[in-house]
Amino acid sequence: MSSQQTVGFIGFGAMACRMAENLAKAGFAAVAYTPSGKGGKGDTPFLPTPAEVARKADIVLVCVPDDEALDASMYGADGALAGMSANGLLLNTSSVSPEAAQALFDAGAAKNICVIDCPVSGSTPEAESANLLVLAGGTDDAIARAKPVFDAIGRMTIHAGPAGSGARLKLVVNGIMGAGLAAVAEGIAYGLAAGLERDMLFNAMDELAVISPHHKRKIRMAKVGDFSSQFPTRLMQKDMRLLLDAAARLAVPVPTMGAVTQQLSLTRRAAPDADYSALIGVMEKIVANDD
Repeated sequence: MSSQQTVGFIGFGAMACRMAENLAKAGFAAVAYTPSGKGGKGDTPFLPTPAEVARKADIVLVCVPDDEALDASMYGADGALAGMSANGLLLNTSSVSPEAAQALFDAGAAKNICVIDCPVSGSTPEAESANLLVLAGGTDDAIARAKPVFDAIGRMTIHAGPAGSGARLKLVVNGIMGAGLAAVAEGIAYGLAAGLERDMLFNAMDELAVISPHHKRKIRMAKVGDFSSQFPTRLMQKDMRLLLDAAARLAVPVPTMGAVTQQLSLTRRAAPDADYSALIGVMEKIVANDD
């Protein structure tokens, strides 16, 4: 029963700690590891290594920022794989390259450990309200094993295909999300430079059917200059970079995504830990007219 199970978190930042709260409501216990020995919120116990977390947990859930952090926490004597037993379940919710997701799957398979790449779509509000969209790559049996966890943290699970498919679908989702935000930022910048009244312009954007609810939320944040992080610029820029690399490997032309990556690289330089909607603020500052 889920009430008897412990989820071991590798990474316990803004998203993971909110997942843990919803898992607690569903009857799961939690332990965690971060390099600093702290993170997120709540009273979840922290252990000194990923391997120790894996030994204490029935299910391991990984939520780290990039390929490098995944490698550091999964492999070696202190890595999570070293602490897991055969037939264990490892849920990789990190947004990483398809190659890193596949390598972890292969390493798990060599130890008879079930690994699912299952990044999530949604920011901290969705994590808090258990409305994440889980993008899962793995077998039907593996997804069924993970269903109680997925149901506790999200509103829907999309079985994207075999191992690695969740990571690939996440790049599609975030690429579209980033490009949409860039289009909004450029449109607002033109409107401001052309002399449109600021409040009218931002309010009009909030009424348009062609703008997604997600991007409307970002517009409302930008209107009041609140770029508190729901999805930091440094992570969005990283995901765009992963998408460019993945597309190049398949010779898929993505010129729009390339231009957006450059815009987000500029924003990352200016405000790496701010929400990625800070791109709207950067564009507004460029065209600001004090007259």
